[in-house]
This record gives sequence, C-alpha cells and structure tokens, in this order.
Amino acid sequence: MTLQFMEQRPLNPMFVTCPHCQQCSNIGIHSHQERRYTCHDCGRTFAETKGTMFYGLQYPIWVVILVVTLLANGCPVAAIVAAFHLDERTVVLWLNKAGMHAKTLQEQIVCAGQVDLGQVQLDELCVTTQIGKIWVATAMTVFSRLFLWGEVSKTRDKVLILSVLNKVKAAAASSTDAVLFAVDGFAAYPKAIMKTFFTNVFSGRPGRPRHALWPNLHIVQVIKSRRGKKLKAITRKLVHGDLQQVYEIIHQTQVGLGQINTAFIERLNGTFRSRMSSFVRRTRSLAGTSSRLDKEMFWSGVVYNFCTIHDTLQGTPAMAAGLTEEAWSVSDLLWRRLL
Repeated sequence: MTLQFMEQRPLNPMFVTCPHCQQCSNIGIHSHQERRYTCHDCGRTFAETKGTMFYGLQYPIWVVILVVTLLANGCPVAAIVAAFHLDERTVVLWLNKAGMHAKTLQEQIVCAGQVDLGQVQLDELCVTTQIGKIWVATAMTVFSRLFLWGEVSKTRDKVLILSVLNKVKAAAASSTDAVLFAVDGFAAYPKAIMKTFFTNVFSGRPGRPRHALWPNLHIVQVIKSRRGKKLKAITRKLVHGDLQQVYEIIHQTQVGLGQINTAFIERLNGTFRSRMSSFVRRTRSLAGTSSRLDKEMFWSGVVYNFCTIHDTLQGTPAMAAGLTEEAWSVSDLLWRRLL
C-alpha cells in the first residue's frame, strides 16, 4: 500500500473547527487511538470525521476514497462491486454521501458571490433512466471553465432554467461587470435570464420596487436547424445587449473561437457523459431515480472544478476562477469540513 491516500492522516488540531460551537482557536487532541478532538471552549469532544463525508462509515477511509474516485471518473457501480466485493447498496450509499458533500461544497464556495462571470454558457442534457427521460441543465463560465451549477428535472421548462440561473446569480461577484449569456435556441432562456438578473430600484413608494436589468447584460442564442439527424444550418442571434460588446467579451474569454458559440458548455456536457456511467447515451448502468443523477452530477462536477488540471489553464477551473490557490486531491476534497 504505497499510495498516498492509503496512509493514515496524522491528527492536526490547527486546522480543525469545532462542529458544536464553531470555534477553531482552542482545539486539542482528545485521543490518538479513538482519533477524537476536544474543544476547550465548549468542553465537548468530536470525531475526526465529524462534518466530513466519512462520518459514520465503517470501512477503511482509503477504500472509500478509491471507490468514489473511480465513480467520479466514469466507473460503473457494477464494476466496482465486482472488483472490490462490496455490496451494491454500500457503493450507492457512498456515491450519495459524496454527492451531497460535493453539492454543499459547491454552494458554499462557488455560489458565494466570488466568481467573475464574464461569459456564461448554458445547455441541457437528455438522460435516459429507468423511470424515463430526465433533463439535466448545466451552466459554466468560459474563461475559467468553472462548472457553476446544475439541476435535474423531469421536464425541460422555464422552472428548470430559473433554478440554475438563481445559483449563477448567487455566484456572481458583481452586478455591474459585463456579462454575456450564450445559450441554444430554447425559448425559455432569454425570458428566464431577464427575470433573474436584475436589481431592485427603490422609489420610497409603497409596493414592489422596480426591477432594473443589470446594465451590462448581453444575451445571444445559437439556433441549430436539423433535417432528421443532419445539421442543416446554424443561426446566431443577439437577443439583448450590444453586439460590439458581445464580441469584446468573447475575445476576452475565449481562445481560438471568435464567434458566438456554445462549444464550451457542450464540451463540459461531453465530459459529464464520459465521467458518469448513468449519463452515457447507450448504457446498462441506468439511474433509478433523478436524485441519483443529481448526486452523480455534483460529485463529478466538483471533482472537475477542484481536482482536474487543464493544460490550457495550467491549473484547475477553481484556481483559474480565484477560488483556490492549488489543485486539491480527492482526499482533500472529502476531508474538507462543511459549515
């Protein structure tokens, strides 16, 4: 066992926060054998794994890390069951815990108002499951390749798009910087964007304040016409904003592509399809619930954001977005305690 994540981590109270009183300045080691800390402020003890994905699991931590790493990179559950002689329900439980941990982490770090949006691209995936077709909507920033958020729904409608856009707005560091939204021809996108990205203008009078769109908001659509399965034509349309500023944003946030496009979000969705066994177009690893798709998406998406190094970025998307200073390992990701 020479792999780094198979070695036992030494107890280090310097970077631990008490889950009971949220203090981190007076933490000590309660027991090396039981691997517990003690908080001298509130007098309570807590396990090393408290607040992490590993809390309550009875298997060796290195086994859990190895299995969820394989899950984040497209290994089907059935293959892991056969290779490690684990119960399928155990593997699915670990996937669900990793997915919930990742979703909370995504909300606390990415959707915390620290991201310069620049150009945002959105798209949807149609995924076949045991309960029928499910739609997955995703959003990303082009400059940093950062996956912002995703939502799962049985229907492709405005409600699905609004739920994604609300998280994109929560991630935005400023409402005055120029933002370009590049989307496909789905009619719900422009209305949902203009319904979400506004500021309240208070007049001092009773009633709801007036909604003013963000001053530098731009929306473009890439409409693809098909004849059967063959692509017939591509139409690029400005829906809102100034066309000259649109191309200025494109040149600032893209390398090699000087026209309106949705290539980056399509590439991200292709990465998701390759890294999630349930998302593959023709697969026998169908998800049984939409919740399973949600957990898979966030687990693979957060590993993509914080652990995957891009040659063009010379780091991870989270590093390019200024959210972290170095690439995380999957072990670092899972050991991070949530607030």
